Amino acid sequence: MTKDTGLVHSLREQIVTQLRNDIYAGRLTFGERISEASLVARFNVSRTPIREALHQLTQEGLLQSKPNHGVRVAAESSNEIQELIIFIRRKIETFALQSCFDSLTEEDFIQWDEIVNRLAVACKEKDYAAIAERDLEFHHAIIQRAGIPDLEMIWRVIVGRVRSHFQDTQIGYSNTMDIYGEHAEILEVFRSGDRDAAIAILKANVG
Repeated sequence: MTKDTGLVHSLREQIVTQLRNDIYAGRLTFGERISEASLVARFNVSRTPIREALHQLTQEGLLQSKPNHGVRVAAESSNEIQELIIFIRRKIETFALQSCFDSLTEEDFIQWDEIVNRLAVACKEKDYAAIAERDLEFHHAIIQRAGIPDLEMIWRVIVGRVRSHFQDTQIGYSNTMDIYGEHAEILEVFRSGDRDAAIAILKANVG
């Protein structure tokens, strides 16, 4: 058995984050085969953290492993239940915001400012994959701030079932900077200290 050292754990988490972002952003698409050998070359690591990263993403439902078929990007949930899943995601995110809203600090707003600024760059450059990543990063920061591990785990599974939502939400925007504007407005409402308004604007943005 391979010993799970701190270094291996760190490598695994870095690989998990990058592959997860690639799937959410659409750089890795449904049914695409994930080769251990190619990931070893890409990340310049041994097979141990690669296998652990693939196992974690399989548990999250982003990847699917079948005998004699290898590991591939998993399908999303059917259209029939996506509306339900988005409803659940909305509940999770507003619950997370409610649970931490009264304890938000300037440090939190600095973190969100940095994410929104990166979103602005992606929108200006019309980098759609990066826009999807920054959108996801913004909402993930809300979940993380709640500090409830179980909530974050549930959120990841939910988001994984509707991941194209972060790509499809860009459709219909004639100006990608409007996406940045929406998130900047959300952050300003958060900063205002009006909890009800903050919950309402977040709820409207999800879905």
